[in-house]
Amino acid sequence: MANRSPIAPVLAEVVAPGRPLAIEAFDGSSAGPADAVTRLIVRDRRALNFVATAPSDLGLARAYVSGYLDLEGDMFTTLRMLAGERIGSMSLAERLGVLRRLGPGILRPVPPPPEEVHPGLWWGLRHSLSRDSRAISHHYDVSNRFYEWLLGPSMAYTCAVYPHPGASLEEAQEEKVDLVCRKLDLQPGQRVLDVGCGWGTMVLHAAKHYRARVIGVTLSRQQAEYGQKMIADMGLSDLAEIRHGDYRSVSETGFDAVSSIGLTEHIGAKNVPAYVSFLASRLRPQGRLLNHCITRPVTSAPARAGGFINRYVFPDGELEAVGEIISAIQDNGFEVRHEENLREHYALTCAAWGANLEEHWDEAVDEVGEGRARVWRLYLAGSRLGFVERRIELHQVLAVKTTDGISGMPVERLDFSVRKVSPS
Repeated sequence: MANRSPIAPVLAEVVAPGRPLAIEAFDGSSAGPADAVTRLIVRDRRALNFVATAPSDLGLARAYVSGYLDLEGDMFTTLRMLAGERIGSMSLAERLGVLRRLGPGILRPVPPPPEEVHPGLWWGLRHSLSRDSRAISHHYDVSNRFYEWLLGPSMAYTCAVYPHPGASLEEAQEEKVDLVCRKLDLQPGQRVLDVGCGWGTMVLHAAKHYRARVIGVTLSRQQAEYGQKMIADMGLSDLAEIRHGDYRSVSETGFDAVSSIGLTEHIGAKNVPAYVSFLASRLRPQGRLLNHCITRPVTSAPARAGGFINRYVFPDGELEAVGEIISAIQDNGFEVRHEENLREHYALTCAAWGANLEEHWDEAVDEVGEGRARVWRLYLAGSRLGFVERRIELHQVLAVKTTDGISGMPVERLDFSVRKVSPS
């Protein structure tokens, strides 16, 4: 006990050197500017055990989700400050010195909060049908009411596209699905397959505004039930259908277009070629594919998501670089015709979702529990930071299934800026 130092000054040296972040600890110590607008509060010694035994985003997440540590003020701003922590650059001797100053028992393991999962072989083989179903259910079968508060009326859980500065989240989500429809050049009566359809935002939009005949498929039972009810309520049952199942279970072929909006992140890096080949097999000649997904900014980084994301948000999630995705598309029956990065738009989307969560915080806690609500608060702010700092990106890739060099694409340069949505 004699060697134990006041906690807050030690943490300030490690996690926020020279930054305007205030730190308070349960031992009564404090550090940092008294008038700081962001504040890290260590409420329980177990928070230090988490951080010491998992010195990464996982340790911080465990401490925060458990309630042993709080981040007060704007979460995004606080995480941006913490992103400057120097743990990764500290020598072994420096790390040992910090541990000694924090006192004996600092490396004692503490059980993680119940919101954490650790997928193993008991879930099945990675990216098998059964394990993928469990992973999707963990993330999406939470509560449709919770997602309504989080996502807003669009129920679109993918990057929005902001048509102008100051556009609302709803305007941006409608622009996103309409942009996909424009890129696919949807026409009345065409057959469309939307894999990983979520709650049916793309399915509903394509059927309502483009009079396309759309099949959506999702591994989340709650999503499928929600989407089917929306289809019935909007009187679109003659045009649209949402199935609960794996995209690989779709037996129909000859679709005019396939949209994949936010599915590629879930299928596994080694499965991308087979995934693209399967989608090609569902399309008619000259049919179009639009793939929309989060990507890594470089090919040299590992594909698998680790730490906090894998344990709390997306079990088995894997991100590929856009070059790897384009290569798989080109090597499996497609010609790439257009590509764009919407990274900044996803940062704005995460900020809007975060604001929605704060607006409905008490309701969200009552619905899903404080631990899970804390997971989402941390996840949204961290994801926003990742997009802002280009640690992750969001790419849309448009491709066509050419036959003997015939693409069916117009000779004119592609221009998707003019909305073609018709009044419903």
